[in-house]
Amino acid sequence: MLSFKIKKHEILLGISAVVLYLVTRLYNIMSLPLFTDEAIYTRWSQIARFDPNWRFISLTDGKQPLFVWIDMMFMRVISDPLLSGRIVSVFAGFLTMIGLYFLGKELFGKRVGIITVFLYILFPFSLVYDRMALYDSLVVTGAVWSLFFEILLVKYKRLDLSLILGMILGASVLTKTSGFLFIYLLPFSLLLFNFKSKNRKDLLIKWGILAAISVGFAYLYYSVQRLSPYLHIVDEKNAIFVYPFSEWIIHPLRFFWGNLKGMWDWVLTYTTWPILILILSSFFIKIKFTREKLILFSWFIFPFIALALFGNILYPRFVLFMTMPLLVLAAFSMNEILKRLKRNYYKVFVVGVFIGALVYLDYSIINNFARARIPYLDSEQYVNGWPAGGGTNEIIEYLRKESKKGKIYVASLGTFGSLPTYAVEIYLGDNKNIGKGGIYPVPSEMPKDLLEKAKTMPVYIFVSNQEEFEKQITTWPIKELLKYQKGIGKSYAYLYEVKI
Repeated sequence: MLSFKIKKHEILLGISAVVLYLVTRLYNIMSLPLFTDEAIYTRWSQIARFDPNWRFISLTDGKQPLFVWIDMMFMRVISDPLLSGRIVSVFAGFLTMIGLYFLGKELFGKRVGIITVFLYILFPFSLVYDRMALYDSLVVTGAVWSLFFEILLVKYKRLDLSLILGMILGASVLTKTSGFLFIYLLPFSLLLFNFKSKNRKDLLIKWGILAAISVGFAYLYYSVQRLSPYLHIVDEKNAIFVYPFSEWIIHPLRFFWGNLKGMWDWVLTYTTWPILILILSSFFIKIKFTREKLILFSWFIFPFIALALFGNILYPRFVLFMTMPLLVLAAFSMNEILKRLKRNYYKVFVVGVFIGALVYLDYSIINNFARARIPYLDSEQYVNGWPAGGGTNEIIEYLRKESKKGKIYVASLGTFGSLPTYAVEIYLGDNKNIGKGGIYPVPSEMPKDLLEKAKTMPVYIFVSNQEEFEKQITTWPIKELLKYQKGIGKSYAYLYEVKI
């Protein structure tokens, strides 16, 4: 189980891992513009922080509240609201890194645990999401620690492990609905059960009772959301992204192969071929530890296939937590290869071959995200397409300066989920010189209240490449003041001023 005998070189490796992790996650962390979902979650955290009645605000959109709860605490010490949310993900990624060490160590030994840590630090998939104010890094943390304690529980069958696992599973289901998969995957830990034991029946019953306690605690934690009248919206939101069984049974395989192909492309792009080769070779390079390898692989393949079967609207981030066990398999292979090489320069060469593609992709993610060779859907969402927040900081700063001259009014097209609306509320919400409001639905003629306001103060319209709205305002009496391209795409953010 857990042991804490640490040698000097291991201390140095640990310090190196922490430093490398913090450098890769914190350097240039604010270079990526505000993404639409980040704006939503950040605004929720702001509201929940100051109004206890809205601590479950995320449920109004069918999202679980744990990320918001953690973020609103970080906001107490971090002044920039977006940075606060991104630091939550940095912190979650740090916990994931520690969890992967213990997972690799428990299954294959300390060396594999250490290699897994460094693979995680360099893993481009994790690098992207550990630097964004999204739920997904926190989901990964729950996945890694759930898997680790499920393995400990089946090996040692202790009540304290059961209670800790229950808390981790509870935190996972309070983060995102995908946390329930960690409960459904619990029986796969029986791959490590000793069925050759003489008292296997008693031990199996004991494990079953302890596992039931863990699951019971998870559902108990989840039930705290019943304090809110909006819990039912979670199921409604889930039905948007994943087909309910009643719909799926009508077309069980219609979208399966398309989903599978797209998801596999995301995994391959982020993992790179060299690491994929290490993952696959883990089953052949050494025959031992077959059951350990199978439990790791099961945590990837079964959620992967389930998502391909039932997925309706998919994004690469949905697959992120499934790839964590694969890193342990890759570390196992790399450890076996390094053990068989006698000379250090051979080892350095081999390591360079396998991680070279990771380092190259990491560099582009940190320094030139718009051109990084990541899945198209991610680059479009986060930097090059309409959901990205390119130009938002510049427009917000312009409005802040104008407000110092006197009262102004800022109108945004759209209300809920609208990037410009939430960006204005996040960064200018406390500015008493700025009136603000969202416009939805957007009429073909300018609202009369804006024309009236324009007679007494400057009135601005903030548009963030919302094509369905931009067509409506072509005849409005407005003048373009600012225009910013989003990444290297064809999307732009605009600031207009009303002219009468």
